[in-house]
Amino acid sequence: MTQAERWMLPDGIAEILPADAKRVETLRRDLLDLYHRWGYEMIIPPMVEFTDSLLIGMGRDVDLSTFRVTDQLSGRSLGIRADITPQAARIDSHSFPRSGANRLCYAGQVLYTRPRAPMGPRAPIQIGAELYGVESLQGDIEVISLMVETLRTAGIREIHLDLGHVAIFRSLAQAAQLDSDQQSALTALLQSKAVADIERWVEANIEDPQAAKWLRSLPRLAGGSECLTRASELFAEGPNALVNALEELQQVADAIARRYPQVELFFDLGEMRGYDYETGLVFAAYSPGHGQALANGGRYNGIGAVFGRDRAATGFSTDLVAINTLGQNDSGEAGAILAPASDCEQLWQRIGSLRAEGEIVISAMPGEGSADTETLARCDRELVREGDQWVVKARG
Repeated sequence: MTQAERWMLPDGIAEILPADAKRVETLRRDLLDLYHRWGYEMIIPPMVEFTDSLLIGMGRDVDLSTFRVTDQLSGRSLGIRADITPQAARIDSHSFPRSGANRLCYAGQVLYTRPRAPMGPRAPIQIGAELYGVESLQGDIEVISLMVETLRTAGIREIHLDLGHVAIFRSLAQAAQLDSDQQSALTALLQSKAVADIERWVEANIEDPQAAKWLRSLPRLAGGSECLTRASELFAEGPNALVNALEELQQVADAIARRYPQVELFFDLGEMRGYDYETGLVFAAYSPGHGQALANGGRYNGIGAVFGRDRAATGFSTDLVAINTLGQNDSGEAGAILAPASDCEQLWQRIGSLRAEGEIVISAMPGEGSADTETLARCDRELVREGDQWVVKARG
């Protein structure tokens, strides 16, 4: 390995340098304070767990994204977390159980074997919130509202909210009597939005004309509020679970529209994201000019069953660095104060009082003089002795 190669980082792995790190950390604190005010309590799960608990119930994507290592103590397989959500579910079920609602939040780094989007990060800082023990739509509405507030706190003002419901496809697949292989094949086509391929697949695999008509319609049922109207008419005689899902989408959309009239609502009834583990409403937030979802969430009831407690669950998460970059919040940090190199006790006391007030005070080192240009550039003021007092003056 050459000297130039030693400082290189793996693809998708990045470091955060001081100016950006300050903004990211400020946003992290602001968001955790936001969640605290909503009643969500912070947890700090470990970076590594046994794969037996880490990979249960969250679908194939999380499984494929997880690095595995062998524990030298137990000989068992360990996973480096690619998602904090299953850890939160384990904590709700076992480490911190409650009989009623349990509101948990977190912020921590996760690691992916491969980026989830072209040129995307493999070690994002995931921040989010999970609500356990609430079956009603009020739980979904609360979580979606908190997701919107998260993006607003990050300085993102133009938000588009994408709503879907996994029960729509599941009920149609059941009505069409699709087996697991057929469901997987059609799910892949719906994820790719390949309308022509979907048409051909339905024609080749579905004999019932009503079921075929319903399935062919899914990729076209995307858009604004008129989408729900068209779907209600099309599926008027459809499965009860589908009709109920449409009603739930309408109720949630109405509530969010009242709370956040500036948020643009979009519906995608053929949305397949999270299909293999989500159980109800799914939602994602976007912003114009940014192709990837800024935050994702959904209902995933029953995940706690593998830990001994079958609980209602809904939540969301986002990449802290990504929303900080897009929001470009200004940390508002003032310039620093330069203190001279001195052992004066009075100067030391003055420096301590300024730091206690929130000021940045940098003590010069003996012999530095004007050579440390980077430190001097940070300081717009300096401590100067006037008589028997140390006072803060603007640097000329």
